Amino acid sequence: MKVEWMVALRYLRSRDKPTVLRLITLFAVLGVAAGVGTLVIALSMNAGFRQTLQDRLLGVTAHVNLTRPASGGIADYRVLLEKLRAVPGVRAVAPAIYQTVLLSAHGKSRGIMVKGIDPALEKNSNEILHRLAAKNAPDFSPDAEGIEAIVIGKTLAQELALAAGDYVTLTSPQGRLTPFGMAPRTRRFRVASIFDSGFYDYDANWAFVTIAAAQGLAGTSDLAGVLEFRITQLDRTDEMAQQILRAAGEGFSVSTWMDQNRALFRALRLEKLVTAIFIGLITFVAGLNILVVLAMTVTDKARDIAVLMSMGARREQVRNIFIWQGVAVGVFGMFLGLVGGYSLAWAADSGRWIKLDPEVYAIPYVPFHASGLDAFWIVAATLLISVLATYYPARAAARMHPAQILRFE
Repeated sequence: MKVEWMVALRYLRSRDKPTVLRLITLFAVLGVAAGVGTLVIALSMNAGFRQTLQDRLLGVTAHVNLTRPASGGIADYRVLLEKLRAVPGVRAVAPAIYQTVLLSAHGKSRGIMVKGIDPALEKNSNEILHRLAAKNAPDFSPDAEGIEAIVIGKTLAQELALAAGDYVTLTSPQGRLTPFGMAPRTRRFRVASIFDSGFYDYDANWAFVTIAAAQGLAGTSDLAGVLEFRITQLDRTDEMAQQILRAAGEGFSVSTWMDQNRALFRALRLEKLVTAIFIGLITFVAGLNILVVLAMTVTDKARDIAVLMSMGARREQVRNIFIWQGVAVGVFGMFLGLVGGYSLAWAADSGRWIKLDPEVYAIPYVPFHASGLDAFWIVAATLLISVLATYYPARAAARMHPAQILRFE
């Protein structure tokens, strides 16, 4: 063990220190621990929100969407689907039609988004059809009376008191011409199953029918509104979107899940930056406490410093004694903060301590996902603050003149 490190530890553990110096040292350690622990919890919460929202969004939305805006739909979608399925990196592709309709049941009505799907293809690309109240897959075939099936969200079913086997009526704004003028299109559907995506917006406002039923409700021919792609590598989403667009040919356009949710994730990134800056000030204040501790230690140990220098200790060694002392305070506080912060984040995530209103936040509890990269930057910043806090006191100790100090002893 180096002499500087040994002396630094001796100063920290000395029982002869003044009570005020001990108290300030304790506050410095607790200040660093509080700053680091709070920063770990805050960044874990931000990462948890981001990861949970991203996972749930990707579970119910496509990675890449291909549309033909000018023509009002994709007429040859079956041929195009088979062609684009062969693009390297495409995991699954399915056609869809989206339409806003009015759902009526049990004397209640509300507007919802209906998605027309091909059930066989959709099960390979959309996790919603695997998150059902009943474990068996939904049967989209018509019943004995020829009434088409519909799958609705858990929250919507609770609001309208619906269960599997009940019947609902969908009214489309796409009217049809009658002898009495334009009349809305209405069709009756049987609730085949109820899904629970864990995402409030989808559970409360979405429903699924077959693409043929959606076409009949909209009064269109055999058209698909969009081809939805799932890809194997999310970090290549933009690149894959351009490959799909080139393979599709002229007249098409693409959008990605990042384009559709760019504002949300940009806000989360900004929140993470602001959180790190403001909570990082706690660690900065703790660094000032380290500076005070070392300044008082230099004053208290002035005679010891003079004796060490008289015995041949170099000024660099004296300076290093107080640098190591400040770093030790910072590292110990940082260790306590990391252990406490990650333990609390893990416990809060496992126990779902903090409940949320899903109507506002889309998820029912605050998720915490601790990141190793965040820990690296927290450790680096804490060590930097601790070292910088030692600069002035250590420099002052190294510049002492032993003769002037010992003259009055």
